[in-house]
Amino acid sequence: MSRKFFGTDGIRGRVGDFPITPDFMLKLGWAAGMAFRKQGKCRIIIGKDTRISGYMFESALEAGLSAAGADVMLLGPMPTPAIAYLTRIFQADAGIVISASHNPHHDNGIKFFSGQGTKLPDEVEMMIEELLDQPMTVVESDQLGKVSRINDAAGRYIEFCKSSVPSSSSFAGLKVVVDCAHGAAYKVAPSVFRELGAQVVVLSDQPNGLNINDGCGSTHVEALQAEVLAQKADLGIAFDGDADRVLMVDHAGVVVDGDELMFIIARDLQGRGKLQGGVVGTLMSNLGMELALAELGIPFVRAKVGDRYVIAELLAREWQLGGEGSGHLVCFHHTTTGDAIIAALQVLMALKRRGQTLAEARLGMQKCPQVLINVRFAGGLDPLDHPDVQEASARVTAQMAGRGRVLLRKSGTEPLVRVMVEGEDEVQVRSYANELADVVARVCA
Repeated sequence: MSRKFFGTDGIRGRVGDFPITPDFMLKLGWAAGMAFRKQGKCRIIIGKDTRISGYMFESALEAGLSAAGADVMLLGPMPTPAIAYLTRIFQADAGIVISASHNPHHDNGIKFFSGQGTKLPDEVEMMIEELLDQPMTVVESDQLGKVSRINDAAGRYIEFCKSSVPSSSSFAGLKVVVDCAHGAAYKVAPSVFRELGAQVVVLSDQPNGLNINDGCGSTHVEALQAEVLAQKADLGIAFDGDADRVLMVDHAGVVVDGDELMFIIARDLQGRGKLQGGVVGTLMSNLGMELALAELGIPFVRAKVGDRYVIAELLAREWQLGGEGSGHLVCFHHTTTGDAIIAALQVLMALKRRGQTLAEARLGMQKCPQVLINVRFAGGLDPLDHPDVQEASARVTAQMAGRGRVLLRKSGTEPLVRVMVEGEDEVQVRSYANELADVVARVCA
């Protein structure tokens, strides 16, 4: 049975456009409450990021859940991984996140965590979708769900993040600039690093409901780069709106992406005999990381793009570390989902143990030039099935003679074909990418 609403990362879209509407959220809350009921009752935690529509959707979900007999615990603005953690700690049946992650304020979305703080199993998502097609009912008045607020949620999550590094750890003498993207981490992230001894300069920690991810955070690191240089800081840390992605900036203002951060963590874990298995990346992970891990004898596999697929591969292999170049890093040895603050702490600890700056640590991996071109298409046949596209892809792959990669894939959210070519020579890589993009554009015309 195909999904009508759930994508690879929950339900997401533009506020006011179906299904990101108050009436749908009311029904979704009811459907989720019905799906998670046990002995007639269940308990659901709800958290959100800072976008203005979160108030509206929180209230709608709360009403729907109560109508189904589910008790609701509200967290307010909290990072997505915090909701996964607190769902476990409070032994809730599920957690709901109201967030569109790195998207602008006019988008929003819903994603769910199981009672174990993991992605929902497919069968539970399908159950919710089936319930959405049924008439909404209301339990008897004495069975309606109650609503409460968890007032110490931030403190609990801060302590959890700090527990991911040894209790004796101190970042005293380290000066960091933290960009909170006017998002869900605007309170907790600066507190974590300050309480561990770092000198913290904070950017983008004044959310107004409309400025989340607006020219700041991990999708716009220019302000962070400038501030690191101006402050003569040791490094900068950029989160996205719901704090499940992290990028860093070294003391010279150079961006260090998720692939490089993952390599730094993996090398540290291996050096301490703590790396279980290998590393899971995606089809878009830089070839340079694969080669650098191979030099260390660390196994590496690629999953489809999307944290859902990275996590599934980690679970299947019983490995602990995976992620994407965008900065969504999963450290299963500490938590159950991608957590930007915990990932950042693992990088800082790796630097501390090796006595290196971020600029020095990233030199262990040499990124290969990677060119990505998006080609728009409209309906009809799948351009990737066209013989001309397949022939061109095979020809370029053969010409690279094992010293590069070609990847053609359709976007999961837009009518785009993403043409990616990666190799050692940037001029050659760009030429190949343009050649393939021209072929795709021609068959799409």
